[in-house]
Amino acid sequence: MAIAIAVTRERREGESRCAATPETVKKLVALGATVTVESGTGAGSSIPDVDYVAAGAKVTTDLAAVLAGADILLKVRGPTASETSALKSGAVVVGMLDAYRDKATVDALKGQGATTFAMEFVPRITRAQVMDVLSSQANLAGYRAVIEAAHTYGRGFPMMMTAAGTVAAAKVFVMGAGVAGLQAIATARRLGAVVTATDVRPAAKEQVESLGAKFVAVEDEEFKAAETAGGYAKQMSAEYQAKQAELTASHIVKQDVVITTALIPGRAAPRLVTAAHVASMKAGSVIVDLAVEAGGNVEGSKPDQIATTANGVKIVGWNNMAGRIAADASALYARNLVAFVGLMVKDGVLAIDLEDEILKAAIVTHQGQVVHEGLGG
Repeated sequence: MAIAIAVTRERREGESRCAATPETVKKLVALGATVTVESGTGAGSSIPDVDYVAAGAKVTTDLAAVLAGADILLKVRGPTASETSALKSGAVVVGMLDAYRDKATVDALKGQGATTFAMEFVPRITRAQVMDVLSSQANLAGYRAVIEAAHTYGRGFPMMMTAAGTVAAAKVFVMGAGVAGLQAIATARRLGAVVTATDVRPAAKEQVESLGAKFVAVEDEEFKAAETAGGYAKQMSAEYQAKQAELTASHIVKQDVVITTALIPGRAAPRLVTAAHVASMKAGSVIVDLAVEAGGNVEGSKPDQIATTANGVKIVGWNNMAGRIAADASALYARNLVAFVGLMVKDGVLAIDLEDEILKAAIVTHQGQVVHEGLGG
């Protein structure tokens, strides 16, 4: 029998993305799989059920029927308790599980005997680039952060010369120059802003400057060694953080818009912008905190709110920024999943090679155990 792949609608609050599109359904069918999609799965991404049917999927409103025979369940977020309990033992679940923080979901999947893979754990190696959901979603989040900032900011971004006078260009400061930060820089530049950026990774300086922005950082010896082999930022010393904070304080007071993007895998987001920084900014300034779901880079940011401070600064804290551009986010994420599933399905047969470096890095639970080393079993 062909491998049965199920895709259910997302039940987590505020999640508008979906784990399959008509394009990727066709690719999954081409792998030799049958695909069953729960009705309404694509609604948040403007994909009607009939498009899934035309692509070769079966669409049903019966969740139990979708899950009962599934060999593989594709999700954006981790499955809910009701979805997990409906899975057969040994089913494979693939999604962004938020495994460090969402212990309850991991434990439920373990208890169900599911083999689960967290897409956020896919290693950042050349072979896995097409599966890198952190990059695909962060790219869109960085873009959307600038759009949200421009919408919230009470003035224009580009310099405009008119008969009535000149409108000054907005000054935008991007904190963190990873995938999201670089896209934010590029987008703000396209809108005509004067852009500066900072990051603790030395490789970021050249990338920032290549996009036409000015790099701002304390460039000492610690800075020169502040990147892991995997390309992530290291936790910096208290001494470095103090020096960087002093530089940031003198710079941030001059900015109209600040966008923060700093995340450390498995840890709370680092605090980059303090209440004192916020208090130093002029009324009407905007801060967008892309790390709000991980605790926030900005003191005073609130999940899924725009908080206005006493001095008139607006702090944008939307959760799931990529989900605010759901159609494109779903399209990219679904392609990431197809590439990942292709590692496990050969000629319609499920064949999981746990020695494969990508699968080995991403696996979370297997045979009733938590097997990811970073989660402590």
